[in-house]
Amino acid sequence: MKYYVIAGEASGDLHASNLIKELVSQDPDAELRGFGGELMEEAGMTLVKHYRDMAFMGIIPVLLNLRTIKKNFNTCEQDLLNFKPDVLILVDYPGFNLRMAEFAKKNGIRVFYYISPKIWAWKTHRIKKIKAFVDELFTILPFETEFYKGHDFEVNYVGNPVLDAVLAKTKKQSFTEFTTENQLENKPVIALLPGSRMQEIHDMLPRFLKTASAFSDYQMVVTAAPNIDDSVYQKLMGNHQAILLRGKTYEVLQQADVALLTSGTVSLEAGILRCPQLVCYRMAGGAFFYPIGRMIIKVQWASLVNLILNREAVREFFQHQTAPANLHKEVKRILTDSTYKKQMLESYEELHQLLGEPGASKRAASLIIEKLGGGK
Repeated sequence: MKYYVIAGEASGDLHASNLIKELVSQDPDAELRGFGGELMEEAGMTLVKHYRDMAFMGIIPVLLNLRTIKKNFNTCEQDLLNFKPDVLILVDYPGFNLRMAEFAKKNGIRVFYYISPKIWAWKTHRIKKIKAFVDELFTILPFETEFYKGHDFEVNYVGNPVLDAVLAKTKKQSFTEFTTENQLENKPVIALLPGSRMQEIHDMLPRFLKTASAFSDYQMVVTAAPNIDDSVYQKLMGNHQAILLRGKTYEVLQQADVALLTSGTVSLEAGILRCPQLVCYRMAGGAFFYPIGRMIIKVQWASLVNLILNREAVREFFQHQTAPANLHKEVKRILTDSTYKKQMLESYEELHQLLGEPGASKRAASLIIEKLGGGK
């Protein structure tokens, strides 16, 4: 069968690549083409456009890149028609993907959505488009099933692929092995994970660096996003004594005493790897947009850890709250209050229980093939 897959950012590239591997394994005649990243390409998909040319976040960046966005839509639409797939598989990234869902549906192409858009958090009205243009939805978070049930839309819960990705790539090292392999000092680590989009990195990395530099007994380790060049980080790091590591996110989270990170999949990854964390979310506008954002966002928390547990297990900081002075207090509490840290780690154990068994990518691929009529 012929599959067209679209993912628009680093985490989507990762999870789509694992899905593609399973599709290739279970369907010997699989032909794959689409938009995404190098991981999807390595897994067996012909890459038409890289997500680095598509990742625009926030009102102002979108307005400044309208011409590029329109060109991306046109390229994708024409390529989809030329390829004539049996199914279009969309991975999160709703701003782009819901438009492509509508286009595909109108042109007689079946539409499957893997990893639901976070419409339960904001823009709930998008449920109308999902019900109109998506044939099958494969969800990865336990509470999503109830959300869609409340909107009279049946979904396929397959489990969380983050668990698969972490377990597949993680090998436990001793701290000495980790520091020796990466030429680090023999000092405990504060991990800085400022996101995968250029805007996030420019906003958050300086704040993280200023916060962590106050803890002189620790070394700062910054993890690089696969689509961002080292020079971007080096410029922002300036004279700060920080080390940049690429392709070592899980290893860093395993060894760090605390992680400062932006909201997204990485929060869940840190929870799975049992790394104490604080979560930040910031868009242009600072304090001005804070009350507006709180009115728009329909859920109480931004972190996936908190959303799945349905309580605040890790602290979250929004907009102007991400000032280094605020972050410093939380980092200090995690590093010095053993009871507080223990409570967070106990919450991670509960998180593991709720996520269930690994194998989400394999289950999703099997269901996709079955629903396309190719199951045994």
